[in-house]
Amino acid sequence: MIRVLIVDDHELLRAGLRSRLANESGIAVVGEADTAERAVVIARRLQPDVILLDLLLPRKSGYDAIPELADAAPGATVLIVSSQAAPSSVRRALSAGAAGYLPKHASDRELVAAIRLVVGGAGYVDPELGAQLVNPNGSPALEPLSERERDIVQLLALGYTNQEIGKKLFISVRTVDTHRAHIMRKLQLETRAELVMFALANGVIGPNAG
Repeated sequence: MIRVLIVDDHELLRAGLRSRLANESGIAVVGEADTAERAVVIARRLQPDVILLDLLLPRKSGYDAIPELADAAPGATVLIVSSQAAPSSVRRALSAGAAGYLPKHASDRELVAAIRLVVGGAGYVDPELGAQLVNPNGSPALEPLSERERDIVQLLALGYTNQEIGKKLFISVRTVDTHRAHIMRKLQLETRAELVMFALANGVIGPNAG
């Protein structure tokens, strides 16, 4: 039996992942966590085989949690399930120790296949994201942005207010304003509508988002 821990700050997404795996033979969801800190505590207690980890978590990112999870549960394998689409996000997660990277829109079949592959010792990266890793020009427009700025671009494009982004990322509204100004200047954009179009065109949001 493959024992799975789900780490995502959205209860609805955790429930979705749980239901997708509920009827899969040989796989059991044994725990859930909504923050990196709680994930480390639960992983240490449960010692799961696979940790399905989101990257965009409050206070501490999934990137930073990967080595801590490895220390807490040495036998566990981390499989990223994220909406982050930039090649740099994939590289950073894999460099931190993740064994695989899957977009949140992946099919049930792909999710189950990825879980079985990483448990078996193989790596797994979604084919579309893998192609972007091979092609360094996959999302050249995103290169000027820091990881935090990319997080904020995604949230802005999804319709979150500055106040909501501040609460979600545990930063002040003033800091969000500063990041937003830097983003608009770096991308040479003037309006939120232009930002949304940029995010769609570059796979930050939408059907091709990773």
